Amino acid sequence: MADNCIFCRIISGDLPGSFVYQDDAVVAFRDINPVAPVHVLVVPRLHVESMATLDDGQRDVAGRMLLACAAVARAEGLEARGYRVVANIGEDAGNMVPHLHLHVIGGRRLHGMA
Repeated sequence: MADNCIFCRIISGDLPGSFVYQDDAVVAFRDINPVAPVHVLVVPRLHVESMATLDDGQRDVAGRMLLACAAVARAEGLEARGYRVVANIGEDAGNMVPHLHLHVIGGRRLHGMA
């Protein structure tokens, strides 16, 4: 855990979070600034700064994050119509929290990105 990381503090319970999924490696909670009716962040419990800093020893965490995205989409009723999984890596991509996370976004027709 990184003491000043907002996601680490949510995971530890020091800050509130609206959790929709948890297992021993990954948590998922609602984004506080949603861009769609469903906007959930999937975050590893292990503090990993970015997808760019993942290493071979963290393959399991990366895979578990993708499986958690699918579980969140099922639980939120997004499978039938579709959803988006987004990773923002770096400042130019709009990443604001230096803790690896994936966005599960859906609940309406999404426009923009390919």
